[in-house]
Amino acid sequence: MYKVDFNHPQWAHFMGIGGISMSSLAQFLLSQGFKVTGSDVKESKNTNRLKALGAEILIGQKAENITDGIDFCVNTAAVHPDNPEYVAAQEKGIPILNRAELLGQMMAHYPESFAISGTHGKTTTTGMVTEILLAADDDPTVSIGGLQESIGGNLRIGHSPYFVAEACEFTNSYHHMYPKTAIILNIRADHLDFFHNMENIRKSFRRFAENVAADGTLIVESDIEDVHELMAGLPCKVVYVGLQDGDDYQARNITSTKLGICSFDFVRHGETLGRINLDVPGEHNVTNALAAGAAAMEEGVPFEAVKKGLERFAGVHRRFEKRGILREDIVVMDDFGHHPEEIAATLAVARKYPYKLTCVFQPYTYSRTKELFDEFVDVLSGFDRVVLSDIMPARETDDLGVHSSQLRDAIAARGVPCYYLPTFEEIEKFLLENSVNGEMLITMGCGNVDLVADALVASDLCTSSTSKTL
Repeated sequence: MYKVDFNHPQWAHFMGIGGISMSSLAQFLLSQGFKVTGSDVKESKNTNRLKALGAEILIGQKAENITDGIDFCVNTAAVHPDNPEYVAAQEKGIPILNRAELLGQMMAHYPESFAISGTHGKTTTTGMVTEILLAADDDPTVSIGGLQESIGGNLRIGHSPYFVAEACEFTNSYHHMYPKTAIILNIRADHLDFFHNMENIRKSFRRFAENVAADGTLIVESDIEDVHELMAGLPCKVVYVGLQDGDDYQARNITSTKLGICSFDFVRHGETLGRINLDVPGEHNVTNALAAGAAAMEEGVPFEAVKKGLERFAGVHRRFEKRGILREDIVVMDDFGHHPEEIAATLAVARKYPYKLTCVFQPYTYSRTKELFDEFVDVLSGFDRVVLSDIMPARETDDLGVHSSQLRDAIAARGVPCYYLPTFEEIEKFLLENSVNGEMLITMGCGNVDLVADALVASDLCTSSTSKTL
């Protein structure tokens, strides 16, 4: 594997630079004095931001983008070996690192590194760890898979030994990370196009756990199936967090406001250290906060900073984010949820509000839609109305015989009004013509369905726009 010398800036070319993670890596190299070029299929907020910082952005991925002088290329999972830029780099003998390899090399330069993993909740928990370290004045460097207001985006450059990053399981990318402190939030069925079954997913997380430094700490949520067996024999310290008696860190006496904002007693080894009053909705965020707090305290951060950081954490973009109001009282929300369990968590929060709920869902990948079809039908049937777009294929080319119209038919059979409209333009027009005051419209998915929310709040019917979690 090519080793990047961060002390001697070079020329890096990013193939697929517009992604949330790729853009943060590109920004990091820019901050270190590297020359950065990159390509993507279209302009975006991320590419425009990088351009303003000095990167050269090329729209369209072509062989001629790979020129003499490039020292190394970085590719994302969506860029396959038959990509013209990938082929050209190989023909020129230019080293190619994948996104995870570069991130792992960055992490290796920071002795106090945090890697946050889990099927769900990674971005939020990464944001919570970040806020705690900021409250402790630890000046961390952060790479997060979402936009966080307190750090002004998806990357923060610090000047300390602390480094915080998400650890994504897809394609085993987190196996390139060797953190001092790691978190495993949950282990669920996802990315089945790659893993195929739960056994492989569990083996993957075990392999990640083995990467934690021998003198480091692994924070694990205790409700993972057979978790003690899965984590047995690790050389690092293993700390269990959750709601169960006997957990090393436990949340007790959980209460919730009518809008789903939770408070809980933060307990370590049976001792109540204080009460945490969160500012983000959803009971799932209790265990996210507990894990973040435990990881920080195991690194020596005082509870006072844990409490301060968790209580001022206001969420990250696309996590039940309020985007604006149409007419007098049609609320437009946006959420990243794309797995049935994530959608269920958002639905539970949304039900706290006095609104009729419309979910605008963009299924992501044919394999996930096919494998979890019944689960998607179950959870989406919990909304008052559902609008489906075409499935976003992302990296896939085989549709596996599954289509959004099949989801529509199955949901409608449950008695829930459900519509399939292939394009975002059709969806926007439908919502503007068929929504009434007292509704909450939630655009949902990990693709680009947030463009529907953008269009709605840019319409003449928008009476106010904002960007925050309720």
